[in-house]
Amino acid sequence: MSDPHAARDTSPFDEIDRQQWASLAPTTAHPLTETELVQLRGLGDALDMREVAEVYVPLSRLLSLYAVGARELHQATRSFLREPGEHTPFVIGVAGSVAVGKSTIARLLRELLSRWPDTPRVERVTTDGFLLPTDELVRRGILHRKGFPESYDRRALLRFVARVKAGADEVRAPVYSHLSYDRVPDAEVIVRRPDILIVEGLNVLQPPNAGASLAVSDLFDFTIYVDARTSDIAQWYEERFLALQRGAFTDPRSYFHRYAALSPDEAVDKAREIWREINEPNLVQNILPTRARASLVLRKASDHTVETVLLRKI
Repeated sequence: MSDPHAARDTSPFDEIDRQQWASLAPTTAHPLTETELVQLRGLGDALDMREVAEVYVPLSRLLSLYAVGARELHQATRSFLREPGEHTPFVIGVAGSVAVGKSTIARLLRELLSRWPDTPRVERVTTDGFLLPTDELVRRGILHRKGFPESYDRRALLRFVARVKAGADEVRAPVYSHLSYDRVPDAEVIVRRPDILIVEGLNVLQPPNAGASLAVSDLFDFTIYVDARTSDIAQWYEERFLALQRGAFTDPRSYFHRYAALSPDEAVDKAREIWREINEPNLVQNILPTRARASLVLRKASDHTVETVLLRKI
């Protein structure tokens, strides 16, 4: 008979339930207004003030401590080497499936972290901007695999994060439009020596490609994986698709405008087809296997609330 205590002892993570996690920063006040929360909340997310206070305020405090600790270690190292040098940005990677809520979490963490006195300058970049242009995906015959690792300009993403970590004064990233489903020509996000950079995307925890010595995940100081049951994520994706079908897809400029005229039953069928043929295979083959590489895992319940936090043992 297996020993459950032995299994916990060999796990690289400490498992912390919601109540225990919420108690870790009971006196920390980072109030958000309801307006700010609405602006941060993603489509279909059930984020409320209680979730912010019990899950994300403690997490932001932990991340702030990590960032300050990394800065102090950097300064001590430069002093030991008798070399000058300013601290470099602390880089956080946020990964997880489509529709799991990682973008909302990244936006929220940016807001909360910027309110800590030691990390006032926080920037967020999504890997969507590093997707290959649609024309190039078509040329390579992989448009149907958009979001899979091979659909990104991984070298450009690696160069971007490497330059940020090296302390470059100004680093530029491309911008992606979910309306046109493509990069925005001549548009850029400019990152100027932040205290913290949050990089959010489906596959940011991927190990190096075959034949490559470095992956973007190797440049992260801390990584977060947003986790949930696959069946729950499938349901959230379907709900989000239906909401978009009634909203953003009705814009004639939308790449998905052709779905706006679908009947309710046809829309459900289309959402399930896209999930089954694209998003679920990407999750199972590429995203989920990287969960064990994360520094911290946020495990969500079926109502989108975080029920357990797994923190990598130090």
